[in-house]
Amino acid sequence: MLYFTYIIESSKSGKWYYGHTDNTERRLWEHNSGQNISTRNKGPWKMIFLWSFETELEAIRFELKLKKLKNKEYIKKKYPEFFLKN
Repeated sequence: MLYFTYIIESSKSGKWYYGHTDNTERRLWEHNSGQNISTRNKGPWKMIFLWSFETELEAIRFELKLKKLKNKEYIKKKYPEFFLKN
């Protein structure tokens, strides 16, 4: 099983949300259907970044690293290959 660190972006505000999951389709649906308190009523959300990991711990650690950076431009320049082409 693979685990993913992801970034979703609000089409409404442009804000980013960082997370990890083992099922990206289900997780995006949960964000867009109001099942996550942090993202409820702030969407619609689209997946813009996806990086796969062998273990959940690796995905969690990278998610925390991205959250600490809090710099969209740096993240875009440092990890361009993981941004999805929409």
